[in-house]
This record gives sequence, structure tokens and C-alpha cells, in this order.
Amino acid sequence: MSWGSISIALLTSLSSAASLFMVAAGLTLIFGAMRVINLAHGSLYMYGAFAVATIVGAASGERFWFAVALAPLGVAAVGVLIEVTVMRRVYRRDHLVQLLSTYGISLIMADIALSLWGGSPRSVSAPAILAGAITIAGHTFPEYELFLIGVGLAVGLALWLLLARTPLGWRIRASVEDAELLSVQGTNVRLLYTAVFGLGALLAGIGGALITPVQGVDLGMGDSIIVAAFIVAVIGGLGSIAGAALGALIIAVFEMVGTLWLPSWAPASLYIAMIVVLALKPWGLLGVKDNS
Repeated sequence: MSWGSISIALLTSLSSAASLFMVAAGLTLIFGAMRVINLAHGSLYMYGAFAVATIVGAASGERFWFAVALAPLGVAAVGVLIEVTVMRRVYRRDHLVQLLSTYGISLIMADIALSLWGGSPRSVSAPAILAGAITIAGHTFPEYELFLIGVGLAVGLALWLLLARTPLGWRIRASVEDAELLSVQGTNVRLLYTAVFGLGALLAGIGGALITPVQGVDLGMGDSIIVAAFIVAVIGGLGSIAGAALGALIIAVFEMVGTLWLPSWAPASLYIAMIVVLALKPWGLLGVKDNS
């Protein structure tokens, strides 16, 4: 097997991992700050994709960048609405209540999506500037997927800067340790939770918006991504953004190995990676054991 084909397989896996990281980062950010597993996160991803497909419409890639800028903001607004109307009422409830609440929201969002967009799949073309391909040792790789890898790196860096270098990031990290003390010190924790949930929804919307030229847009895409994103978050450690990035990279490696040398096992690579990691570190690679 040539190094060119190995390079293409690795880049393909990294492209998939970059998109997956953006969704998993939003999922783990919400869990880290509020200890809520948002099962509606996949629906937010789907809404981002459908919003881009709707805005672009029959205009091919002409309105693509406008759509990619606008759609995640709309998804973030939906996330804020969900937090204000539902999530605020279940933060202090049992985890089962939280899971059922977010699952119910995902079902409602699926019905709304069916009413708005119907059941037919849609497709979006990559913008002209990224419609070409690069050549590596006689093998081609789409420029758009290379762009996805770059966006994944940029999102990861932006999240690190936000959490490590800004007052908002400090408050988010402090809310994990002691939200009541943070409130006593003058921080509006309710508003902070709304901002975090909106940011998590924004990340899901970005992931959904950017994946549209790579895969078809359909009603089932939210269900598949939430499973994969949850596995990535668990591998890295729920609540850890760095862990989500590491988990996505591990998935990329397992996916590449499966594609090249064990094709019959490739669909199971996600689950194999999770089993291997959790067998060694039950709380995830960068997770912290919860003693509560």
C-alpha cells in the first residue's frame, strides 16, 4: 500500500474528525458547565445543515458563505430558546428527568423539521473557491475537506482562548466548581448558563452548516451524529474540550486503520475505540472522576 493512499485515508479521517469535534465540543461544553447531557444536540446540528440547504437553495455555492455565517447564529438562537423555556426548569432535577426532557425536545424538533423541510434529502455544492482537489502521490483529496480540517483546528484554538484567557471562560470554569459561590460573588449564573447553552448550540450549528457539501442533508443526520459525538466526548472525558479534540483524533486513527486494513470492521471503529479507552480509563482520557 502506497504512502499516498495512506495519506489520503488519514486526511479523510481527520476531516471527519474535525467536523465531529465541533459537535462533540458543544456537547461536552454544556455537560461540563451544567452537568446536562443534551440529547437534542444532534437536532441542532441537523437544523444548521437544513438552514444552509434552504438559504443556498438552487443558487449552488453562490450564497454558501452567507448561509454558513447565518445558519449557526439561528441555531444558537434556537438553543437559547430551549434553555430559557425548558432547561432552566430541570437543572436541579434528577439526571433521568434531564435526559427525558432533552430527548423530548429532539422529538419535537424532528417533527418541526419534517413539517418545514419535508422528508426528501437535500444536497449543497461546495463553494467554487474550494471545489477543486489537491494531488498527493497520484491520489486526489477535496480542497473543501482540507478546509474542514483547518476550521476544526481554528475552533479548537478559539475555544481554548475563550476558556483559558477570557473573563467568560473563567466564569464558566468557576461555575463547574461552585456555581453558588460564583453567584454570591455577583455573577448572574442563570444568564451564564444561557450563554453556555447558546455557545454549545452554535458549535453544533457550525458543524451542521459546514458538513453540507460533504454529505446529504436529511432528517436522520441528527441521530447519527449525536451517537458519534457522545462517543468522542466519553473517550476524551465528559466536560473536557481538550478531551473532545483528543477523542476525535483517536477516532480518526481507528477509522483510518479500519478503512485501510480492516474494512469489514471499519463501521465499528467508533465503538472499538471507546471500548479500548474506557477499559484503560473508565472516566475518559482527560476526564475527572465524579465522587458525588
